[in-house]
Amino acid sequence: MNVLKIATAGSVDDGKSTLIGRILYDTNSLTEDKLQAIEEKSRQRGFDYLDFSLATDGLVAEREQGITIDVAHIYFSTAKTSFIIADTPGHIEYTRNMVTGASNSKASIILVDARNGVVEQTYRHFFINNLLQVKEVVVAVNKMDLVDYSEEKFNQIKGEIEYLAEKSDYKNQKITFIPISALKGDNVVNPSSNIDWYSGKSLLEYLEGLNLEEKEDDAQARFPVQSVIRPKTDEFHDYRGYAGKLYGGNLAVGDKVTVLPSAIESTIKSINFFDQEFNEVKGGSSFTLTLEDDINVSRGDMIVKAGEEPQITKQLEATICWMDKSPLQASDKYYIKHGVNDAQVKITSLENIIHTDFSGKDENPSKLSLNEIGKVQLKLSKPLLVDSYKENKSNGAFILIDPKTNNTSGVGFIN
Repeated sequence: MNVLKIATAGSVDDGKSTLIGRILYDTNSLTEDKLQAIEEKSRQRGFDYLDFSLATDGLVAEREQGITIDVAHIYFSTAKTSFIIADTPGHIEYTRNMVTGASNSKASIILVDARNGVVEQTYRHFFINNLLQVKEVVVAVNKMDLVDYSEEKFNQIKGEIEYLAEKSDYKNQKITFIPISALKGDNVVNPSSNIDWYSGKSLLEYLEGLNLEEKEDDAQARFPVQSVIRPKTDEFHDYRGYAGKLYGGNLAVGDKVTVLPSAIESTIKSINFFDQEFNEVKGGSSFTLTLEDDINVSRGDMIVKAGEEPQITKQLEATICWMDKSPLQASDKYYIKHGVNDAQVKITSLENIIHTDFSGKDENPSKLSLNEIGKVQLKLSKPLLVDSYKENKSNGAFILIDPKTNNTSGVGFIN
């Protein structure tokens, strides 16, 4: 079954949680006790309708205020697709949560309130999806019932988003526009007769039709070694395997590979997953491989195809989303976590703060504050094996950790 990871985003009260609740309800994915709790709570609040946001808002503060604060992951399946949806907050102060929720998603739903149109948070969420290079973005124009299902209003919002897309540096993104009413159920799971001017698919039908593979298109194979397998049993006395997860392209038995940072070359002898053996594996697979030559390979080393080596560097230029209450400043020191490797890092310069409405940058700022995004220069205590985020998402991203608090302070994307 196709597994699709989706992030939802939108401004406050655009209806993200209600939309997910409606999908769960219309696909019969709510348990009987959960549905009963929603019915009772809706009656207590005096609603003459079911408040579907209660299906996803788990924190007490979320239910009391009618807002989303934390990222909630919702799992459900249809006959065609298994879905994992990250319901991310809409408030500006939770931008870091939105980045976290969208970081592993293959598609994104940006909700826009048909009454309010494109607002500041719409710009911000669209910018983040561009920064994270999410290829499939669905703009769901919600609450169409409150604007009398106006085609003119829908087209106005569509035009504003398309104007934003022209300013984006990331051009491999497909944007699809779908008019819906999450509360009424129009065009969410089933097509709506109230929106007869729209001839496209319903939201769920469109999402079911997506078939986004785990592998990153055109990305080179990167296999960071997480563990060296040495059973030392009578049966596997001389066995030496290297376990990890493959990012990017495929690897196959017989491929000529280079082990980094030693730059020693060898050939893949076998590929195993538990007691199964494979001739080829795709990006996103976890497995153990063996090499023809008995060479020294340790945790943190990287196995790549010969001639497809990443950059080995102690200097990085990166775009960073700051997630810590303590601001980032030049000369600050952190730990960098890049895949299975880590190092000490110093911020050598803070070059700019990027406006998330695509309006420009603030050059040479003194600090990068919570939820701000900017470009920085970093110096590492030891070389790392890196790609740009554009070339390889997994090997082009990292996190910064505050050595004093152990907080994850920022997430970076290598330029």
